Amino acid sequence: MSDYPADLVRTRYLFDGSPVTIRPIRREDATMEQDFVKHLSPDSRYKRFMSTFQELPPGKLKYLTEIDYVRHLALVAVLQQDGQDLEIGVARYVANPSGNSCEFAVAIDDAWQGSGVAGILMLALIDAAKARGMESMEGFILASNDKMLKFARQLGFALHRDPEDPGQVIAVRSLLTPPVGRP
Repeated sequence: MSDYPADLVRTRYLFDGSPVTIRPIRREDATMEQDFVKHLSPDSRYKRFMSTFQELPPGKLKYLTEIDYVRHLALVAVLQQDGQDLEIGVARYVANPSGNSCEFAVAIDDAWQGSGVAGILMLALIDAAKARGMESMEGFILASNDKMLKFARQLGFALHRDPEDPGQVIAVRSLLTPPVGRP
């Protein structure tokens, strides 16, 4: 496992001006991550995990929080609430076996959808993936998830139906060139 990448810790501001800390997840965040997933609506949990579980099984929780920060990176958006860290979103990538491309996933707490946190997380994740040598990023989105499809398009992802699963769309983006509108 690589050292904790403190250089990825940033303060950003949501659309309403609220400060949010964007940082890599840590092993010690397991309880916070579990609480985050439990707090998602059943619909949001299904759209993220394509599963109906109510909480993360222990092995899955360990997989999501004990990462190497290079081949597997997760960035969490954290607010301070009553002196405690409150996770409101997470974006992650996992490198494909080739090591030069990765698959992304993002989940935002229902109360914070539309706040700007998804864009902040994804742009930070894309920059981190580029810095770690990834040449492309892809994600699998439910064909019925219109908000996520629109969001992926806005981030410069090309969308096409999964030939093996018509209920799924594959979003792909090169990381070698900047998206339209970004330097």
